[in-house]
Amino acid sequence: MDETNLNKYRLSDRVFYALKLAVEQKDAEVSSALVKILELAMTRNSGGGEFVERRDFPAEVEALLNQARSLKK
Repeated sequence: MDETNLNKYRLSDRVFYALKLAVEQKDAEVSSALVKILELAMTRNSGGGEFVERRDFPAEVEALLNQARSLKK
């Protein structure tokens, strides 16, 4: 997600950049909360009822999620 092309209409883009900042600041508690929010924002309209997410996140998002999760360890 290129910061110069920030999509101001997608919540997930804004949460991604908030998570990126929290990881850079090594804030494990905020990062943990933002991981949950980002996952919710990126998958919330993908299906209903018993829907199981089967798509992969973009590599940049997956890498940031992994960095955030590693802060808790």
